[in-house]
Amino acid sequence: GKELTYKLETMGCQMNLADSERIEGQLQSLGIRPLDPEQDKSIDPDVVVLNTCSIREHAESKVYSYLGPYAKRKREGEDVAIIVAGCVAQQEGEALLRRVPEVDLVMGPQYANRLSDFFDDIANGNQVVATEATHIMEDSSKPRRQSKVCAWVNVIYGCNERCAFCIVPTTRGVEQSRPLESIVQEVEELVDQGYKEVTLLGQSIDAYGRDMIPKRKFSDLLRIVGSVPGLKRLRFVTSHPRYMSMSVVEEILNTPSVCESIHIPFQSGSNKILASMGRGHTREKYLHIVDRIRSRLPDASISADVIVGFPGETEDDFQDTLKLMEEVKFDTINTAAYSPRPNTPAATWEDQVPDDVKQERLQRINVLVKQHAKERRERMLGRTVEVLVEERNVRVPTQVMGRTRHNYIVYFDGDIDKLQGELVNVHIESCQTFYLSGTIVS
Repeated sequence: GKELTYKLETMGCQMNLADSERIEGQLQSLGIRPLDPEQDKSIDPDVVVLNTCSIREHAESKVYSYLGPYAKRKREGEDVAIIVAGCVAQQEGEALLRRVPEVDLVMGPQYANRLSDFFDDIANGNQVVATEATHIMEDSSKPRRQSKVCAWVNVIYGCNERCAFCIVPTTRGVEQSRPLESIVQEVEELVDQGYKEVTLLGQSIDAYGRDMIPKRKFSDLLRIVGSVPGLKRLRFVTSHPRYMSMSVVEEILNTPSVCESIHIPFQSGSNKILASMGRGHTREKYLHIVDRIRSRLPDASISADVIVGFPGETEDDFQDTLKLMEEVKFDTINTAAYSPRPNTPAATWEDQVPDDVKQERLQRINVLVKQHAKERRERMLGRTVEVLVEERNVRVPTQVMGRTRHNYIVYFDGDIDKLQGELVNVHIESCQTFYLSGTIVS
Protein backbone atom coordinates (compact mmCIF):
# COMPACT_ATOMS: atom_id res chain seq x y z
CA GLY A 1 0.00 0.00 0.00
CA LYS A 2 0.96 3.64 -0.17
CA GLU A 3 3.02 5.32 2.51
CA LEU A 4 0.73 6.72 5.20
CA THR A 5 1.32 10.17 6.69
CA TYR A 6 0.10 12.00 9.79
CA LYS A 7 -0.25 15.55 11.02
CA LEU A 8 -0.25 16.26 14.76
CA GLU A 9 -1.25 19.57 16.34
CA THR A 10 -0.65 20.21 20.05
CA MET A 11 -2.45 22.77 22.19
CA GLY A 12 -1.54 23.52 25.78
CA CYS A 13 0.79 22.43 28.51
CA GLN A 14 4.06 20.50 28.75
CA MET A 15 2.17 17.39 29.79
CA ASN A 16 0.42 17.61 26.42
CA LEU A 17 3.70 18.04 24.58
CA ALA A 18 5.01 14.96 26.38
CA ASP A 19 1.82 13.05 25.48
CA SER A 20 2.17 14.20 21.86
CA GLU A 21 5.70 12.83 21.76
CA ARG A 22 4.32 9.48 22.93
CA ILE A 23 1.57 9.56 20.31
CA GLU A 24 4.14 10.39 17.60
CA GLY A 25 6.35 7.53 18.75
CA GLN A 26 3.44 5.14 18.31
CA LEU A 27 2.36 6.49 14.92
CA GLN A 28 5.92 6.07 13.69
CA SER A 29 6.20 2.55 15.06
CA LEU A 30 3.07 1.76 13.03
CA GLY A 31 4.99 2.94 9.95
CA ILE A 32 3.13 6.24 9.57
CA ARG A 33 5.44 9.18 8.87
CA PRO A 34 5.03 12.86 9.78
CA LEU A 35 4.08 15.22 6.96
CA ASP A 36 6.90 17.60 6.15
CA PRO A 37 5.40 21.11 6.11
CA GLU A 38 7.76 22.13 3.28
CA GLN A 39 8.00 19.07 0.99
CA ASP A 40 4.50 17.73 1.48
CA LYS A 41 2.40 20.87 0.95
CA SER A 42 0.34 19.16 -1.73
CA ILE A 43 -0.35 16.04 0.34
CA ASP A 44 -3.31 15.67 2.71
CA PRO A 45 -2.47 13.63 5.83
CA ASP A 46 -4.05 10.18 6.24
CA VAL A 47 -4.17 10.54 10.01
CA VAL A 48 -4.95 13.80 11.81
CA VAL A 49 -4.32 14.06 15.56
CA LEU A 50 -5.37 17.08 17.58
CA ASN A 51 -4.02 16.95 21.14
CA THR A 52 -6.24 19.40 22.99
CA CYS A 53 -6.07 21.56 26.09
CA SER A 54 -9.06 22.81 28.05
CA ILE A 55 -7.30 25.40 30.18
CA ARG A 56 -7.45 28.25 27.68
CA GLU A 57 -10.59 30.16 26.84
CA HIS A 58 -12.60 29.08 23.77
CA ALA A 59 -10.68 25.79 23.80
CA GLU A 60 -13.69 23.78 22.61
CA SER A 61 -14.61 26.12 19.76
CA LYS A 62 -10.97 26.11 18.58
CA VAL A 63 -11.09 22.34 18.45
CA TYR A 64 -14.28 22.35 16.37
CA SER A 65 -12.98 24.95 13.92
CA TYR A 66 -9.69 23.04 13.50
CA LEU A 67 -11.52 19.79 12.76
CA GLY A 68 -13.80 21.40 10.15
CA PRO A 69 -11.68 20.96 6.98
CA TYR A 70 -10.74 17.35 7.85
CA ALA A 71 -14.37 16.45 8.58
CA LYS A 72 -15.25 17.90 5.16
CA ARG A 73 -12.62 15.70 3.44
CA LYS A 74 -14.14 12.69 5.14
CA ARG A 75 -17.69 13.62 4.15
CA GLU A 76 -16.45 13.85 0.57
CA GLY A 77 -15.37 10.23 0.73
CA GLU A 78 -11.65 10.55 1.49
CA ASP A 79 -10.09 7.98 3.79
CA VAL A 80 -8.80 10.07 6.69
CA ALA A 81 -8.57 9.02 10.35
CA ILE A 82 -9.43 11.86 12.75
CA ILE A 83 -8.22 11.56 16.35
CA VAL A 84 -8.92 14.03 19.14
CA ALA A 85 -6.78 13.49 22.24
CA GLY A 86 -6.10 15.38 25.45
CA CYS A 87 -8.22 17.31 27.92
CA VAL A 88 -11.00 18.63 25.68
CA ALA A 89 -11.43 15.03 24.45
CA GLN A 90 -11.69 13.87 28.06
CA GLN A 91 -14.13 16.62 28.96
CA GLU A 92 -16.39 16.40 25.91
CA GLY A 93 -16.26 12.62 25.32
CA GLU A 94 -19.23 11.42 23.31
CA ALA A 95 -20.56 14.97 22.92
CA LEU A 96 -17.61 15.55 20.60
CA LEU A 97 -18.73 12.68 18.36
CA ARG A 98 -22.25 14.07 18.30
CA ARG A 99 -20.98 17.45 17.13
CA VAL A 100 -18.38 16.09 14.69
CA PRO A 101 -19.53 12.58 13.78
CA GLU A 102 -16.57 12.25 11.39
CA VAL A 103 -14.18 11.85 14.35
CA ASP A 104 -12.90 8.25 14.71
CA LEU A 105 -11.27 8.31 18.12
CA VAL A 106 -11.76 10.51 21.18
CA MET A 107 -9.18 9.71 23.83
CA GLY A 108 -8.32 11.23 27.19
CA PRO A 109 -4.72 11.92 28.26
CA GLN A 110 -4.46 8.71 30.28
CA TYR A 111 -4.69 6.74 27.02
CA ALA A 112 -1.79 8.48 25.25
CA ASN A 113 0.23 5.26 25.23
CA ARG A 114 -2.63 3.08 23.96
CA LEU A 115 -3.09 4.62 20.52
CA SER A 116 -1.81 1.58 18.63
CA ASP A 117 -4.42 -0.63 20.36
CA PHE A 118 -7.22 1.62 19.14
CA PHE A 119 -5.91 1.74 15.58
CA ASP A 120 -7.18 -1.78 14.88
CA ASP A 121 -10.67 -0.77 16.02
CA ILE A 122 -10.66 2.36 13.84
CA ALA A 123 -9.39 0.38 10.86
CA ASN A 124 -12.45 -1.84 11.26
CA GLY A 125 -14.69 1.22 11.02
CA ASN A 126 -15.49 1.56 14.73
CA GLN A 127 -15.77 4.87 16.51
CA VAL A 128 -13.96 4.75 19.84
CA VAL A 129 -14.42 6.94 22.90
CA ALA A 130 -11.71 6.21 25.45
CA THR A 131 -12.21 8.50 28.41
CA GLU A 132 -12.69 6.24 31.43
CA ALA A 133 -10.25 6.79 34.26
CA THR A 134 -8.18 3.70 33.55
CA HIS A 135 -5.14 2.64 35.45
CA ILE A 136 -2.28 3.94 33.33
CA MET A 137 -0.32 0.99 31.99
CA GLU A 138 3.41 1.26 32.48
CA ASP A 139 4.55 3.06 29.43
CA SER A 140 6.11 0.94 26.78
CA SER A 141 5.90 3.48 23.98
CA LYS A 142 9.06 5.52 23.63
CA PRO A 143 8.42 9.24 23.37
CA ARG A 144 9.93 10.84 20.27
CA ARG A 145 11.55 13.94 21.69
CA GLN A 146 11.30 17.34 20.02
CA SER A 147 14.79 18.31 21.20
CA LYS A 148 18.04 16.37 20.90
CA VAL A 149 19.34 17.70 24.22
CA CYS A 150 16.47 18.07 26.70
CA ALA A 151 13.73 15.53 27.38
CA TRP A 152 10.62 15.41 29.54
CA VAL A 153 9.67 12.45 31.67
CA ASN A 154 6.32 12.03 33.41
CA VAL A 155 6.65 10.83 37.00
CA ILE A 156 3.11 11.27 38.31
CA TYR A 157 -0.15 11.46 36.40
CA GLY A 158 -3.34 13.15 37.56
CA CYS A 159 -3.97 15.43 40.51
CA ASN A 160 -5.87 15.04 43.79
CA GLU A 161 -6.17 18.77 44.40
CA ARG A 162 -9.48 20.46 43.70
CA CYS A 163 -8.64 24.02 42.72
CA ALA A 164 -11.88 25.78 41.82
CA PHE A 165 -10.51 27.12 38.50
CA CYS A 166 -8.96 23.92 37.22
CA ILE A 167 -10.18 21.11 34.99
CA VAL A 168 -7.09 18.90 35.44
CA PRO A 169 -8.45 16.60 38.19
CA THR A 170 -11.51 15.90 36.02
CA THR A 171 -9.58 15.35 32.80
CA ARG A 172 -6.40 13.71 34.04
CA GLY A 173 -7.81 11.66 36.92
CA VAL A 174 -6.48 10.75 40.37
CA GLU A 175 -2.81 10.87 41.23
CA GLN A 176 -0.84 7.90 40.12
CA SER A 177 2.92 7.75 40.60
CA ARG A 178 5.02 5.84 38.11
CA PRO A 179 7.26 3.13 39.56
CA LEU A 180 10.69 4.51 40.45
CA GLU A 181 12.43 1.73 38.50
CA SER A 182 10.70 2.58 35.24
CA ILE A 183 11.47 6.30 35.62
CA VAL A 184 15.14 5.53 36.22
CA GLN A 185 15.20 3.14 33.28
CA GLU A 186 13.66 5.77 30.98
CA VAL A 187 16.22 8.37 32.09
CA GLU A 188 19.10 5.92 31.59
CA GLU A 189 17.87 5.17 28.07
CA LEU A 190 17.61 8.90 27.31
CA VAL A 191 21.19 9.46 28.53
CA ASP A 192 22.33 6.55 26.32
CA GLN A 193 20.65 8.29 23.38
CA GLY A 194 22.66 11.43 24.08
CA TYR A 195 20.19 13.55 26.07
CA LYS A 196 21.90 15.80 28.63
CA GLU A 197 18.96 17.27 30.53
CA VAL A 198 15.73 15.77 31.82
CA THR A 199 12.73 17.60 33.27
CA LEU A 200 10.50 15.52 35.54
CA LEU A 201 6.83 16.36 35.04
CA GLY A 202 3.83 16.24 37.34
CA GLN A 203 0.81 18.52 37.84
CA SER A 204 1.67 18.48 41.56
CA ILE A 205 5.06 16.82 41.61
CA ASP A 206 5.68 16.93 45.37
CA ALA A 207 2.84 14.42 45.68
CA TYR A 208 5.07 11.80 44.02
CA GLY A 209 4.99 8.56 45.99
CA ARG A 210 2.08 9.46 48.28
CA ASP A 211 -0.10 6.85 46.56
CA MET A 212 2.55 4.11 46.82
CA ILE A 213 2.95 1.33 49.36
CA PRO A 214 5.34 1.83 51.05
CA LYS A 215 5.14 5.62 50.50
CA ARG A 216 8.00 7.24 48.63
CA LYS A 217 9.23 10.84 48.78
CA PHE A 218 9.78 13.09 45.78
CA SER A 219 13.16 14.15 47.21
CA ASP A 220 14.29 10.50 47.07
CA LEU A 221 13.29 10.37 43.41
CA LEU A 222 15.32 13.54 42.72
CA ARG A 223 18.37 12.05 44.43
CA ILE A 224 18.15 8.70 42.64
CA VAL A 225 17.35 10.06 39.15
CA GLY A 226 19.84 12.90 39.63
CA SER A 227 22.58 10.32 40.19
CA VAL A 228 22.08 8.55 36.83
CA PRO A 229 25.60 8.54 35.29
CA GLY A 230 25.96 10.91 32.33
CA LEU A 231 22.91 13.04 33.18
CA LYS A 232 24.15 16.62 33.29
CA ARG A 233 21.02 18.44 34.47
CA LEU A 234 17.76 17.54 36.18
CA ARG A 235 14.77 19.89 36.45
CA PHE A 236 11.25 19.38 37.76
CA VAL A 237 7.80 21.02 37.54
CA THR A 238 5.31 21.81 39.12
CA SER A 239 5.64 22.25 42.90
CA HIS A 240 2.61 22.97 45.08
CA PRO A 241 3.01 25.36 48.03
CA ARG A 242 0.96 23.01 50.16
CA TYR A 243 3.37 20.09 49.76
CA MET A 244 6.72 21.65 48.81
CA SER A 245 9.14 20.11 51.27
CA MET A 246 12.50 21.39 52.41
CA SER A 247 13.95 17.97 51.64
CA VAL A 248 13.57 18.93 47.94
CA VAL A 249 15.63 22.08 48.55
CA GLU A 250 18.29 19.99 50.32
CA GLU A 251 18.41 17.67 47.30
CA ILE A 252 19.02 20.66 45.00
CA LEU A 253 21.99 21.47 47.23
CA ASN A 254 23.29 17.90 47.54
CA THR A 255 22.73 16.42 44.07
CA PRO A 256 24.95 18.28 41.57
CA SER A 257 22.74 17.63 38.52
CA VAL A 258 19.57 19.11 40.08
CA CYS A 259 19.17 22.72 38.88
CA GLU A 260 18.54 25.54 41.33
CA SER A 261 15.33 26.57 39.64
CA ILE A 262 11.90 26.04 41.23
CA HIS A 263 8.48 26.49 39.66
CA ILE A 264 5.93 27.03 42.41
CA PRO A 265 2.64 28.75 41.46
CA PHE A 266 1.01 31.15 43.93
CA GLN A 267 -2.07 31.96 41.73
CA SER A 268 -3.06 34.99 43.86
CA GLY A 269 -1.65 37.19 46.60
CA SER A 270 -5.00 37.63 48.30
CA ASN A 271 -5.95 35.26 51.13
CA LYS A 272 -9.63 35.74 50.33
CA ILE A 273 -9.11 34.66 46.72
CA LEU A 274 -6.71 31.83 47.66
CA ALA A 275 -9.39 30.45 49.99
CA SER A 276 -12.11 30.59 47.35
CA MET A 277 -9.73 28.99 44.85
CA GLY A 278 -9.27 26.10 47.28
CA ARG A 279 -5.48 26.34 47.08
CA GLY A 280 -4.90 25.12 50.63
CA HIS A 281 -2.32 27.81 51.47
CA THR A 282 -2.19 31.50 52.42
CA ARG A 283 0.05 34.27 51.11
CA GLU A 284 1.98 34.06 54.40
CA LYS A 285 2.60 30.34 53.95
CA TYR A 286 3.78 30.98 50.38
CA LEU A 287 6.17 33.77 51.42
CA HIS A 288 7.46 31.54 54.22
CA ILE A 289 8.29 28.84 51.65
CA VAL A 290 10.13 31.37 49.48
CA ASP A 291 12.10 32.56 52.54
CA ARG A 292 13.06 28.98 53.37
CA ILE A 293 14.11 28.27 49.79
CA ARG A 294 16.23 31.44 49.70
CA SER A 295 17.77 30.78 53.12
CA ARG A 296 19.36 27.62 51.65
CA LEU A 297 19.58 28.63 47.97
CA PRO A 298 19.99 32.43 47.95
CA ASP A 299 20.66 32.55 44.19
CA ALA A 300 17.92 30.14 43.04
CA SER A 301 15.45 31.20 40.39
CA ILE A 302 11.80 31.01 41.38
CA SER A 303 9.06 31.01 38.76
CA ALA A 304 5.30 30.86 39.20
CA ASP A 305 1.81 30.96 37.71
CA VAL A 306 -0.81 33.57 38.58
CA ILE A 307 -4.43 34.17 37.64
CA VAL A 308 -5.98 37.65 37.56
CA GLY A 309 -9.71 38.33 37.57
CA PHE A 310 -10.75 35.21 39.46
CA PRO A 311 -14.45 35.51 40.51
CA GLY A 312 -14.79 37.97 43.39
CA GLU A 313 -11.34 39.58 42.88
CA THR A 314 -11.48 43.27 43.85
CA GLU A 315 -8.88 45.93 43.10
CA ASP A 316 -7.56 45.41 46.68
CA ASP A 317 -7.17 41.67 46.08
CA PHE A 318 -5.32 42.42 42.86
CA GLN A 319 -3.04 44.86 44.69
CA ASP A 320 -2.25 42.05 47.17
CA THR A 321 -1.02 39.99 44.21
CA LEU A 322 1.22 42.83 42.99
CA LYS A 323 2.56 43.30 46.55
CA LEU A 324 3.42 39.62 46.82
CA MET A 325 5.32 39.91 43.53
CA GLU A 326 7.23 42.92 44.87
CA GLU A 327 8.15 40.93 47.98
CA VAL A 328 9.39 37.90 46.06
CA LYS A 329 10.63 39.31 42.73
CA PHE A 330 10.05 36.26 40.53
CA ASP A 331 12.37 35.30 37.68
CA THR A 332 9.49 34.32 35.41
CA ILE A 333 5.70 34.28 35.85
CA ASN A 334 3.11 32.74 33.56
CA THR A 335 0.12 35.05 33.79
CA ALA A 336 -3.46 34.39 32.72
CA ALA A 337 -6.80 36.14 32.99
CA TYR A 338 -9.31 33.80 34.59
CA SER A 339 -11.51 31.98 32.09
CA PRO A 340 -14.47 29.89 33.27
CA ARG A 341 -13.83 26.24 32.38
CA PRO A 342 -16.76 23.87 31.93
CA ASN A 343 -17.19 21.42 34.84
CA THR A 344 -15.22 23.56 37.29
CA PRO A 345 -16.85 25.04 40.42
CA ALA A 346 -15.82 28.67 39.80
CA ALA A 347 -17.36 28.73 36.31
CA THR A 348 -20.89 29.00 37.71
CA TRP A 349 -20.21 31.53 40.47
CA GLU A 350 -22.16 34.78 40.39
CA ASP A 351 -19.33 37.23 41.03
CA GLN A 352 -17.50 36.91 37.68
CA VAL A 353 -15.13 39.82 36.94
CA PRO A 354 -15.95 41.71 33.69
CA ASP A 355 -13.66 40.90 30.75
CA ASP A 356 -12.40 44.46 30.33
CA VAL A 357 -11.31 44.55 33.99
CA LYS A 358 -9.55 41.18 33.60
CA GLN A 359 -7.67 42.36 30.51
CA GLU A 360 -6.68 45.63 32.15
CA ARG A 361 -5.32 43.78 35.22
CA LEU A 362 -3.48 41.34 32.96
CA GLN A 363 -1.74 44.23 31.20
CA ARG A 364 -0.78 45.83 34.50
CA ILE A 365 0.58 42.62 35.97
CA ASN A 366 2.59 41.86 32.82
CA VAL A 367 4.43 45.18 33.15
CA LEU A 368 5.62 44.12 36.61
CA VAL A 369 6.44 40.58 35.43
CA LYS A 370 8.78 42.01 32.78
CA GLN A 371 10.33 44.52 35.16
CA HIS A 372 11.20 41.79 37.69
CA ALA A 373 12.35 39.35 35.00
CA LYS A 374 14.87 41.88 33.76
CA GLU A 375 15.92 42.89 37.27
CA ARG A 376 16.58 39.25 38.17
CA ARG A 377 18.56 38.51 35.01
CA GLU A 378 20.66 41.67 35.38
CA ARG A 379 22.40 40.16 38.40
CA MET A 380 24.09 37.81 35.89
CA LEU A 381 25.90 40.69 34.13
CA GLY A 382 29.65 40.20 34.37
CA ARG A 383 29.32 36.62 35.63
CA THR A 384 30.63 33.60 33.80
CA VAL A 385 27.88 30.98 33.83
CA GLU A 386 27.48 27.39 32.70
CA VAL A 387 25.22 27.08 29.64
CA LEU A 388 23.85 23.89 28.09
CA VAL A 389 23.68 24.50 24.33
CA GLU A 390 20.32 23.41 22.90
CA GLU A 391 19.85 24.75 19.38
CA ARG A 392 20.72 27.38 16.80
CA ASN A 393 19.48 30.93 17.38
CA VAL A 394 16.84 30.98 14.64
CA ARG A 395 17.08 34.77 14.27
CA VAL A 396 20.90 34.87 14.05
CA PRO A 397 22.17 31.62 12.49
CA THR A 398 25.79 32.25 13.56
CA GLN A 399 24.64 32.17 17.19
CA VAL A 400 23.50 29.36 19.43
CA MET A 401 20.88 29.27 22.18
CA GLY A 402 21.27 27.58 25.50
CA ARG A 403 20.08 27.86 29.09
CA THR A 404 21.76 28.52 32.41
CA ARG A 405 21.02 26.32 35.41
CA HIS A 406 18.61 29.09 36.47
CA ASN A 407 16.69 28.40 33.24
CA TYR A 408 17.62 31.74 31.67
CA ILE A 409 17.98 31.74 27.88
CA VAL A 410 21.43 32.82 26.66
CA TYR A 411 22.49 33.66 23.09
CA PHE A 412 26.12 33.75 21.99
CA ASP A 413 28.27 33.27 18.87
CA GLY A 414 29.07 29.65 18.19
CA ASP A 415 28.81 26.72 15.78
CA ILE A 416 25.73 24.61 16.58
CA ASP A 417 27.21 21.52 14.92
CA LYS A 418 30.13 21.54 17.36
CA LEU A 419 28.34 22.84 20.45
CA GLN A 420 24.89 21.21 20.55
CA GLY A 421 24.50 19.28 23.81
CA GLU A 422 27.74 20.69 25.25
CA LEU A 423 28.10 22.48 28.59
CA VAL A 424 30.11 25.66 28.01
CA ASN A 425 31.06 28.68 30.09
CA VAL A 426 29.70 31.98 28.83
CA HIS A 427 30.62 35.44 30.07
CA ILE A 428 27.38 37.45 30.30
CA GLU A 429 27.63 40.91 28.73
CA SER A 430 24.09 42.13 28.12
CA CYS A 431 20.58 41.54 29.37
CA GLN A 432 17.15 41.85 27.76
CA THR A 433 13.87 41.18 29.57
CA PHE A 434 13.80 37.42 29.05
CA TYR A 435 17.27 36.56 27.77
CA LEU A 436 20.98 37.16 28.21
CA SER A 437 23.82 37.52 25.68
CA GLY A 438 27.51 36.90 26.08
CA THR A 439 30.72 35.37 24.80
CA ILE A 440 31.96 31.81 25.14
CA VAL A 441 34.97 31.43 27.46
CA SER A 442 37.33 28.68 26.42
